[in-house]
Amino acid sequence: MQPREELTQLLTKAFEAARESGALPIENIPEIALERPRDEGHGDWACTAALRCAKEAKKNPREIAQAIVDGIPANDLIENIEIAGPGFINFRLKNVAMQDVVSQVREQGADYGKGTQPEGKRKVNIEYISANPTGPMHVGHGRWAALGSATANLMRHAGYEVFEEFYINDHGVQMDKFGLSIAARYLQQLGHEDAAVPEGGYNGLYVNDIAKEIIDRDGNKWEDADEHERMVEFREFGYAYIMKMFHDITDRFGNHFERWQSEREMYLPSDEFGGKSPFEYCIGNLKDKGDIYEKDGAVWFKSSEYGDEKDRVVRKADGDYTYFASDVAYHYWKKERGFDILIDIWGADHHGYIARVAAVLAAMGFPGALEVMLGQLVNLFRDGKPVRMSKRTGEMITFEELIDEVGIDATRYYMLSRSTEQPIDFDIDVAKKQDSSNPVYYVQYAHARICKLLRDEAGHSGEDNLDMAAVASEAIPAGVDLSVLTAPEELALMRKMSEFGDLIALAARDRAPFRLTHYAQDLASLFHQFYTNCKILKADDEGLKKARLALCDAVRVVLEQTLGILGISAPQRM
Repeated sequence: MQPREELTQLLTKAFEAARESGALPIENIPEIALERPRDEGHGDWACTAALRCAKEAKKNPREIAQAIVDGIPANDLIENIEIAGPGFINFRLKNVAMQDVVSQVREQGADYGKGTQPEGKRKVNIEYISANPTGPMHVGHGRWAALGSATANLMRHAGYEVFEEFYINDHGVQMDKFGLSIAARYLQQLGHEDAAVPEGGYNGLYVNDIAKEIIDRDGNKWEDADEHERMVEFREFGYAYIMKMFHDITDRFGNHFERWQSEREMYLPSDEFGGKSPFEYCIGNLKDKGDIYEKDGAVWFKSSEYGDEKDRVVRKADGDYTYFASDVAYHYWKKERGFDILIDIWGADHHGYIARVAAVLAAMGFPGALEVMLGQLVNLFRDGKPVRMSKRTGEMITFEELIDEVGIDATRYYMLSRSTEQPIDFDIDVAKKQDSSNPVYYVQYAHARICKLLRDEAGHSGEDNLDMAAVASEAIPAGVDLSVLTAPEELALMRKMSEFGDLIALAARDRAPFRLTHYAQDLASLFHQFYTNCKILKADDEGLKKARLALCDAVRVVLEQTLGILGISAPQRM
């Protein structure tokens, strides 16, 4: 049992005792909320429950706090208790409580910090990136790629069942313009200098590359073909070309999508919907409820009745579907597939879409099912100056170019280093540095440094790619005496590791993986301080050496867990 859980149980018993004795005249015991004092000098945990029940009890909070303290059963957890300020109860735990954390981490390994979620609210669909298959992914897509997978990993560790999904925006006019753009480049390469890319088309050099591949495959076969037939052929060839790029880059980056959902499927007959398309089925249900109407030849959804600022068109007067129409069908389909929570990661410019999509789900009987994480921009810098164009192509820097230059780990770390509400200033030069000014290097180096200590102690100095848990078992005897770990640097490390379970639960609740980057840096910093100030392999006696190695090993496990959730490697050597 974690110290926080044990302390919560002790406080619950204390409240019950105070209520039964009449010292605390309240009907129900309040939620026992524990928090870390900002000043470590005030202890390990603080409880504010006395202040929260003062009104009902009609007593001074300090008097209530004293009644609670008097009712705490005898235990081996608490070193001392202080009633502070208007009625805060501060607890300092015994060293053994912190020392037990080392044993728990090492015994539980990859399961340390895992949580559980109740039935009915734990099956989650996270949809992210959602790029148009008309060109390479840009740097912003890289932020969604990192954020989506890290959020999924974090929520899994907290006990949710998570399903990752990529939505392919492959329906509509932009796909036809993509095909026409490829056709123009194809004809230009065959000598038709007057062939023009359509207005609003695609001009990137990659379009030339796609056209060249078609020439390599088919020669001039399509030079005099029907324009529409050629557009369709080139559109589908280009679509497959770009989708391969998407699969390759996301696989390389460590994303694992269980489903790649095509927008086109929203308008195709499906056995799941009795032969109707998902769109027809969903619109039919909304129409039966009276939420669909026709006006000026268009089909409208009464989204204003469900919290949106106005009604929305789903099918235009010319028969074309709006982008919103796809969202209507897609989100309803996700709910039909059995997900309790739908999380979408969108760019900040999509803020206006939230209310209308939420309105559809509310109309369908799923109010509150949608959560949208809006991500701000990524600003690239080099030598302190903004970077907007690729040296390679003279166009935008792509997601692939960024990870080619700085690496996957640094890209992920920087993309996750801030809340989604904040833009990211990504300094390429700092991300490439191999020193402590680079935060991901700083954290990874702490892990590698521990691995070296364990290898050296176990006699595996020159070996690579080892099972570090097995190496630690060789280096550290079972039942090692941890009671000698009393130095301030040692206690600080143990206290920080004891926070990991709460960090996971709260960060998952708030969909905030950026907090793990801060935690990783804090834990690495505490380890580097410990390494500097406390002898390890040259400790004063064998028992202290082994205990400190056990502490190091526990830090290794937690660092590896934290980096793993973020999708970042934990190297054994650097």
